[in-house]
Amino acid sequence: MSEFEHDYPFDPAYGRSLDELLDIPAPAPPDGFDAFWRDRFEAATGVTTAPAVGPQEDERDGCRIFGVSYTSVGGLRVGGWLVLPAEGPAEHGFVIGHGYGGRQEPGADVPLPLPRSAAILPCVRGMGARSRRPGIPGESEEHVLYGIGSRATYVIGDCVADLWCAASALLELVPELMNGSEDGAGARLGYVGESFGGGLGALALPWDERFARGQLTVPTFGNHPLRVTLPSVGSGESVRAYRERHPEVMDVLAYFDAATAATRIRVPMMVAPALFDPAVPPPGQFAVYNALPERRELHVLRAGHFAYAGESADLAALAEARHAFFAAPPA
Repeated sequence: MSEFEHDYPFDPAYGRSLDELLDIPAPAPPDGFDAFWRDRFEAATGVTTAPAVGPQEDERDGCRIFGVSYTSVGGLRVGGWLVLPAEGPAEHGFVIGHGYGGRQEPGADVPLPLPRSAAILPCVRGMGARSRRPGIPGESEEHVLYGIGSRATYVIGDCVADLWCAASALLELVPELMNGSEDGAGARLGYVGESFGGGLGALALPWDERFARGQLTVPTFGNHPLRVTLPSVGSGESVRAYRERHPEVMDVLAYFDAATAATRIRVPMMVAPALFDPAVPPPGQFAVYNALPERRELHVLRAGHFAYAGESADLAALAEARHAFFAAPPA
């Protein structure tokens, strides 16, 4: 029984206890899963990102904030924000993903997880204030279906590439983050992503050695075979309804399962799944955490995608835990 009163026609806790959630596995990978993603990563890191920085837009929380754009796969320019320390060189670097509502401004992503950090906050293709593009739906319910007929055309793969190219752009703009390496492998970046950005992060991190740690909050795209059986709101419901009409889509979704990808992650991770979430069913969120093979931290949230009394305090506790996670000595 959920602790929250709501008017959804389904139970956003899905009748599962914490112990039951911690027992949900990841689906087995489809044939060619690793090769598919390694090829996508190689293509993305071969892109000349040509980052361009605009005028300073804000200064707060020890950070200077600029508009930025860069080239991603397919020659598409992606927009977002570049965050630099207000004083002195950057000692840490981050790529910070956004939720499926898009990103209209840096918002709560600044302050960054650690002081004296640089970060790039991209709006992935089709989303947010700075990456709306003709032909790519901007609303989550439609965006999540764009190109879904094939693993080669599904927009989620290109959104993951937008994150890899964001890392490349950040390292070009802030060369001190390279730590003396020529290919960026010594950069040891951090990744932070929530909801949509959490699922994209789980898909991106196994293949990119430039990232040393990652923190995912209420990550989506976990355990698609289970997820499409659970009613929800937003993009998840859109996929569930599509699958009812096109059951063959499961063959495509298998390549974009965040829990399956998480089994390949080899860096320390912190995951903050929720016990109650009407938009991203908790069983899928916990499947991502459960799939991590080692060096993982769990920070359970009472709810996600749902306003409740005490939410501000819970989010502040998560921010403190995130800071401690990224401040910990290298594993």
